[in-house]
Amino acid sequence: MTENKFATEVLELPSQGWFYPADNPLSSGKIEIRYMGAKEEDILTSANLVKKGVAIDMVLRNVVVSKINYDDLLIGDKNALMVATRILGYGKDYQVQTTCPVCERKQQDTIDLGTLEHRQIDFSSLPKGINEFPFTLPSGTEITFKFLTGKDENDVDVEIKAMKKINERYSADLSTRLKKVITSVNGKRDTATIVSFVDSQMIASDSLALRRHLAKVQPGVDMMYDYVCKNPDCGYEEKLTIPLTVEFFWPGGSR
Repeated sequence: MTENKFATEVLELPSQGWFYPADNPLSSGKIEIRYMGAKEEDILTSANLVKKGVAIDMVLRNVVVSKINYDDLLIGDKNALMVATRILGYGKDYQVQTTCPVCERKQQDTIDLGTLEHRQIDFSSLPKGINEFPFTLPSGTEITFKFLTGKDENDVDVEIKAMKKINERYSADLSTRLKKVITSVNGKRDTATIVSFVDSQMIASDSLALRRHLAKVQPGVDMMYDYVCKNPDCGYEEKLTIPLTVEFFWPGGSR
């Protein structure tokens, strides 16, 4: 019996493989992915898997053909995989409902996901094969930081959910993520030092400066689009972040 095989495509990673060790297959800067099938749609329509927040990761793991460790993918590369998988599965047109921040009129916008580009990064200014970078904060503190992987992001989500169970009103999203991003403080790499620095020494200007620097050097997909209010009496224009609603992987309410 002949085994049917799904068509595949080669995905160029936003990181170009620059930050992965030479012996990691991801250092090639490319991965082969296949089109979604009925099995993946079963996953996306499983209420239990969706509720647990694991449906999309399961689909993305399934569609990768290349022999890689999925958990090694940097967040920017993982986002590119998500966008490519959505396009191959349901097309490039993504419909979202937006609200004008000026006149508050609601409207339907269709975003062409095929036009999204990778962020422009000067790779020559960053070390190759290493996911760790020095940075001096405005306060004068010397730190090193890294780009988070999919596994790091999942660990952060688990920690945040655990804290919210203890205190629903307390949000530690930013500080929890910073504790993963920062890998050393003034040469000290132990977890206790990093946690103490973020919790009790890192001033707001330090946090802002690091986040802005990350936005400049972290590879990924530029998830901004040109928003124009359709209200003729308003016409407000701005670049907005593409909202990732349920329609992204469940277009037309197909769940």
